[in-house]
Amino acid sequence: MRNTDDMLSSLLTWTNKNSMIRVVLMTSSRTNPDAPVDLLSDYDIELVVTDLAPFRGSDAWITQFGGIMTEYREDGETSITRLVLFEDGVRIDLQVYLVKQLQAVIELPLLPEELDIGYRVLMDKDGFTAEMKQPRHKGFVIEKPSRPDYNTAVKEFWWDITYVAKSLWRDELYFAKYMLDSVIRFQMFMPMIEWHIGAESNWTVNPGKNGRWFKRYLDAETWAELEQTYAGASLEDNWRAMYAMTALFRKLAVDVGGKLGFDYPHALDQRVTAYMQRIQRLPKDAEQL
Repeated sequence: MRNTDDMLSSLLTWTNKNSMIRVVLMTSSRTNPDAPVDLLSDYDIELVVTDLAPFRGSDAWITQFGGIMTEYREDGETSITRLVLFEDGVRIDLQVYLVKQLQAVIELPLLPEELDIGYRVLMDKDGFTAEMKQPRHKGFVIEKPSRPDYNTAVKEFWWDITYVAKSLWRDELYFAKYMLDSVIRFQMFMPMIEWHIGAESNWTVNPGKNGRWFKRYLDAETWAELEQTYAGASLEDNWRAMYAMTALFRKLAVDVGGKLGFDYPHALDQRVTAYMQRIQRLPKDAEQL
């Protein structure tokens, strides 16, 4: 695997020779002092160009950086995306867009989050970035929820969790997993964890996309409780994980609500929990609840 110096050297050798490329920026974790970086970290590169057409037509320009193992392509009206994993394990996420778009960003009162989180100018042939604001490394920090946001997350959690209990009783593991580990985990449970981290850190940290750095910001006890919300394939283990999730959600929601002055609906929690426990005790041939 190429090291950083070799990778950036080959990139800049090519971009310096290409007259259509006017600015090269590196962004994301490799430019954010608060982000962990290792040998598998992506290189997020933005190419600011005078014409998109040559970059759309063929990906031959990418192969000069090595053999492509796999690639994701996206062509927009004003930009193109090429996410490339090379055969030696180096991954480069390339965003290509026009000079006028960078100029518009420079004129904004604040940097967009994807630049405010961190950027580094690797090349600027025309001095466009001289007036660019410096990153505060504050992009994607957790924002305080409003009372409606908090109430919605809590009420939807206690509504959707009932689907898990019913599916487990019916031996519908796949749907139970979908509800618990996709819908509920990421739409209601994850925001509550983020708000807990935000409240603990005075709303100053970025926990990473989809909980990437949760372990970094949660105390050991809470992280251990979070681990218990995962399960294997047995129905019994998924009942256990479901109750582990409700217990941790309750703990975090009460904590967040208390710190923000929001009331937690204990009565709703108790009613739904009792309902799920009744379902779990039901015989498989039951005709009444």
